Amino acid sequence: MIKPWIKAFRLRTLPLSFSNILLGSAVAYSMLTNHPDSSLVFSWPVFGLTLLTTLLLQILSNLANDYGDSKKGADNENRIGPPRAIQSGEITAQAMLRAIIVVSVLCLVSGLVLLYSAFAALFTWTFIVFFVLGIASIAAAIKYTVGKGAYGYSGLGDLFVFVFFGLVGVMGSFYLQVKEFNLVVLTPAITMGCFSVAVLNLNNMRDRLNDQAVGKNTLAVKLGAKGAKIYHGMLFAVAYLIFPVPLLLFSNSWLPALAVVPVGAIHALHLVKVSRVENPKAFDPELKKVALSAFLFSLLIWVSVLLDGNF
Repeated sequence: MIKPWIKAFRLRTLPLSFSNILLGSAVAYSMLTNHPDSSLVFSWPVFGLTLLTTLLLQILSNLANDYGDSKKGADNENRIGPPRAIQSGEITAQAMLRAIIVVSVLCLVSGLVLLYSAFAALFTWTFIVFFVLGIASIAAAIKYTVGKGAYGYSGLGDLFVFVFFGLVGVMGSFYLQVKEFNLVVLTPAITMGCFSVAVLNLNNMRDRLNDQAVGKNTLAVKLGAKGAKIYHGMLFAVAYLIFPVPLLLFSNSWLPALAVVPVGAIHALHLVKVSRVENPKAFDPELKKVALSAFLFSLLIWVSVLLDGNF
């Protein structure tokens, strides 16, 4: 009975969810390493708790997506992607709903422990702001496909993914370490947001015809096949054009930019392949490629920071 749940967790999506935490934490590590106040140090326990909370939020999102799409009929025999847990009959809708509640509670508990570890106090303004962001993250994970107002069915999924898997993930993990905002982390947040949206767009391009038939009006459905491909290319253009900005303005090192050149090559080949896709099934392997390359992007930034000490 464990195997169906592991499949429902969709482990292949987890590296992407970790990527924004790794990137924000790498920038924080660089800043704290070079901070004039030697008492400010990078907290590895906070880093670990941030990853754990993100892991739980991603699992929650995947379970809620399985439940919501099954209820709305988007998961049917015409869907191209891998069969979902409820669709295949491996997990009942009632069991999935109970799991969603349990994981939601775990997200809340993990988030509270994270905030207490980061701020060493309860009910400060900073604690309250991050607590509200945490509740919003849980709500966003569930409301993507669940309920009458599911935003994934009205073309708003891309916006929410950009905000929560880009801006909130990268900038939030940075703030939990540094305890202040800095514009230097904004452009990496935008870059990771674009990568995350690109993964969603690949998913939506793959499922576009079936989604259109069941009334799931994703942005790919609204843009059409050609428009969705153009949009996909624009996401990577923005990601790579904006990433070097803080390096040009604030950094003494170009090692982070050089470190991600291999990922840029992977993405260039990916875009060529996407432009030539005619059968929607061909989008599926590209999902894994972009998710893992985004993870590699963050890891390479970490390596460059550890080697050079600068971002």
